[in-house]
Amino acid sequence: MFNPSWILGHAKISFTHAPDTVELTTKAGTQVPLSDLCEKITPPCHLNPMLFSGHLQTFWTAVDNQDVPIIYKRKLFESDCQTCPGTFAVDFVVRLPSPKDHTLPERTTYYTEDEFGIIGSLDSKPMLVLLHGLSGGSHELYLRHVLAPLITKEGGWEACVVNSRGCAMSKITTPFLYNARATWDVRQMIKWLRKTFPNRPLFGIGFSLGANILTNYVAEEGSSCELKAAVVCSNPWNLEVSSLALQRSWIGLEVYSKIMGGNMRKLFERHSDQILKIPNIDVDKIKKIKYLHEFDRYIQGPTWGYPTEGAYYRDAASVDSLLAVRIPFFSINAEDDPIAVNEAIPYEEFKQNPYTVLCTTSLGGHLSWFELGGQRWFAKAIVAFLMKFATDIDIESSSSGNIDSNGVVVPPRKEPIFDPMHRRLHVPS
Repeated sequence: MFNPSWILGHAKISFTHAPDTVELTTKAGTQVPLSDLCEKITPPCHLNPMLFSGHLQTFWTAVDNQDVPIIYKRKLFESDCQTCPGTFAVDFVVRLPSPKDHTLPERTTYYTEDEFGIIGSLDSKPMLVLLHGLSGGSHELYLRHVLAPLITKEGGWEACVVNSRGCAMSKITTPFLYNARATWDVRQMIKWLRKTFPNRPLFGIGFSLGANILTNYVAEEGSSCELKAAVVCSNPWNLEVSSLALQRSWIGLEVYSKIMGGNMRKLFERHSDQILKIPNIDVDKIKKIKYLHEFDRYIQGPTWGYPTEGAYYRDAASVDSLLAVRIPFFSINAEDDPIAVNEAIPYEEFKQNPYTVLCTTSLGGHLSWFELGGQRWFAKAIVAFLMKFATDIDIESSSSGNIDSNGVVVPPRKEPIFDPMHRRLHVPS
């Protein structure tokens, strides 16, 4: 449907949240509701009027060839999860380039043992932990648009990207790729960061599927979460709803689902020697995979013990998890996103949790929001949110725990209540 606001590229911005959101204490000693903070830092959304639909905005991500140079050094971590052993790759932002390594993405090299041995620090710089989207990695342009202004001398941030297993030219050492609720690697990484940089306030951001994973992680940690705040962008939220929406239109099935399915099949082919160690993988069916839901049916399901892709999507979805979030949490979605569709966004759940604020725009596509000149609006909104926390909010003095509709801390309820984190997939500690 034609949206008249595209004539000028001016998107409507809407906010959804509880009537009374958690109160944050500023360094000046005043109180500000999380909802007010989010609304004040969010810039007007003026997008490129030539990209006049969510499809065009999303397609443009494939042809955008800007160079936002971010330099990384990679470290491989051995998983401490007994159920999901193996290694995962973390790329740390650094300032000085190293000789090119053709086995890694551009501007990425490995830490030497000596370099990594002295990485610990007592400094109090804010540090960002990033999770990328489906089959992506630290090299993704949408991710670098957010990093670039934060890691300048003026921004003063440190950052690292937790690459999903098998992504960003990393190798898997066990038959497990990542999945949409694989929170164990980011949990281990954040624990390691807290120990290695004890004075740094930690923040998290997730993009698309990484947003779903980050939401589940924050919810699983509850009030014990080590992150001071989190941002998610283009979260698909209800994975089953989003999958079905893709399948019911030609462009959804033959363009988006086909491209994403192809990317995941390439990922499988790159790591097939490991994945085929799983006895119930049907190679003949894998050869015929065209769409994303087929990949999840024939590879993710057998790998993780799900009988159908629907069971996987329902278990991995972050809709219910949102209710268990207990840190300041800012979400950005576009209502015309053809992948993380509007009908999958948990509007009512946002109204129930005072720790959460949802920002939706009438225009923008998936991880896109291109402005005239090629900049991305979402990056400006995210950076403004993070910088506000780093510079103006007294994080340790802000509210935590369970709060009622008036913002008053109350003890946990003891009568039967809905438990959003009673997950079906059992991962032994």
